[in-house]
Amino acid sequence: MIDQPFYVLLGPDGAGKSSVMEHIAGRLPDWRALSTDDGLVGPEHTLVTQLRHHVVKDLLPKLGTDYSPEFLAGMLQTAVVYLRDQIERHDPAVPLLVDSYYYKILAKCRLAGVQANPMYTWWRSFPQPRAVVYIDVSPETAWRRSDHGARLNPLEYFGERPEWLGFESYQKALGKLMLEEIRDLPVTVVDEQPDLARAADAVVEVLTA
Repeated sequence: MIDQPFYVLLGPDGAGKSSVMEHIAGRLPDWRALSTDDGLVGPEHTLVTQLRHHVVKDLLPKLGTDYSPEFLAGMLQTAVVYLRDQIERHDPAVPLLVDSYYYKILAKCRLAGVQANPMYTWWRSFPQPRAVVYIDVSPETAWRRSDHGARLNPLEYFGERPEWLGFESYQKALGKLMLEEIRDLPVTVVDEQPDLARAADAVVEVLTA
C-alpha cells in the first residue's frame, strides 16, 4: 500500500459538501480537490461521471426489481476504485482533499441492504487519510435544501417516495454508520453553519490550522 497523505471531507446528504469542495478549490489554489462530481472530474475520466449519472437515472428507479442491491454495490465500487487510483497517483507534495472517499458509499450500500460484502474488506485496506473533516447538518436543514424532498434520489431516504419521516430516519442512520466507519481516525466536526460560504470558511480554517 502506498503511504499517500490526504484528507477527507465527509457529511450527510444536504451538508453542502459539493459546494464546499468548489469553494475550497478557489480558496486554496495550492490544494487539489478530488471528487466524482462533474466539475471536479477531468475530461480523461468522463466514464466516471457517466456511470454516476446512469446509477441515478437508470439503476436506482429499478433497484429491488430489475437490479439487486449487490449490483448497486458493484456499480458504486467504480467510484471507490477511481478515488483510490487518483489518491495513489497524486503528488504527495500537493495537499489533497477527497470528497467522502469510500466511507459514505459503504454506509449507503449497507443501508440499501448489503450488510456484508467482501468488497468492504478490500475498501478498508485502501490508504487512510491523515484526518477527516465532518460537516454536520440537521435533517431539517437538509430537507429544506432538497426542496422538501423534490430533489432527492432513492439513496437518500427510506420508503417508496421521499417523505420527511423516511428522510430523517435515513439521514440519522447514515450519519451513525459513517461515524462508525471513521471512529479510529482523527475527526474534526464542523457544526452546521448559517450558509455554505461560512461552512467553506470553517473547513478552510480546519485544513490550514
